[in-house]
Amino acid sequence: MVGEGIEPGVYPIAKALDIAREAGLDLVEISPNAEPPVCKVIDYKKFLYDQKKKQKELKAKAQKTVIKEIRFGPQTDDHDFNFKKNHAIKFLQDGCKVKAFVFFKGRSIVFKEQGEILLLRFANELEEYGKAEQLPLLEGKKMIMVIGPKKK
Repeated sequence: MVGEGIEPGVYPIAKALDIAREAGLDLVEISPNAEPPVCKVIDYKKFLYDQKKKQKELKAKAQKTVIKEIRFGPQTDDHDFNFKKNHAIKFLQDGCKVKAFVFFKGRSIVFKEQGEILLLRFANELEEYGKAEQLPLLEGKKMIMVIGPKKK
């Protein structure tokens, strides 16, 4: 139906509009930056529908990244550390990123080195499941580190 019986070619705008009216369709500008501009004789509603459909497909194919957070204190025990490490392993195996941070309360900010050592140890233990995307960085009262999953 679209453009049936219409010879493709270069037409002046008036002639192209006449062709579109005769066919009972619309003259749609496909590529305005081309020289001369590219137009098609098609149903404009169908053209919009197809464009929305293409954009929806692209959006569905786009990969969504999920970030899971794990919080530590500067004096986290081994048992708590292992418990949180196991959760991080599950998150990384599911394809999520892990944002691990040490939260310093009150005067515990004095133990910055302990927080950094803890996060580096955490990244080292998760090395076979994920890769550190960001080294420990102090932002206010938090020391943050991001670990991304390894590609399968």
